[in-house]
Amino acid sequence: MNNDSFFSIDRLLEFGLGMSMAQQMMNVMNESMKNMYVPGSIQTMPSSRPVATCYVAIDGKSVGPLSESEFSQMVMNKAVTKDTLAWMPGMQTWQPVERIPDLLKIVALTPPPLP
Repeated sequence: MNNDSFFSIDRLLEFGLGMSMAQQMMNVMNESMKNMYVPGSIQTMPSSRPVATCYVAIDGKSVGPLSESEFSQMVMNKAVTKDTLAWMPGMQTWQPVERIPDLLKIVALTPPPLP
């Protein structure tokens, strides 16, 4: 058999590898499109990842570990503000809440107490 024909082993192997790569690229694209949020579409926005455990400094003492709901409750009670020092696992030092995006989001989205 001639090595230049379509049915040679080299050509079939090349064709099979090309099809395999194309299938993998299609799978990646389909997964990306499935997770994409399109404004105005029926699909809901993907939920954000939950906030990790955090600690806050109140009156010079470490309070925690706090869950997201406990942290939110402290914000509602005005025990925690954007200027309160906080720490989360992975951080080098304590920082104000306004410098920690995950915690600042909770401060910004927590409604004030009812009058």
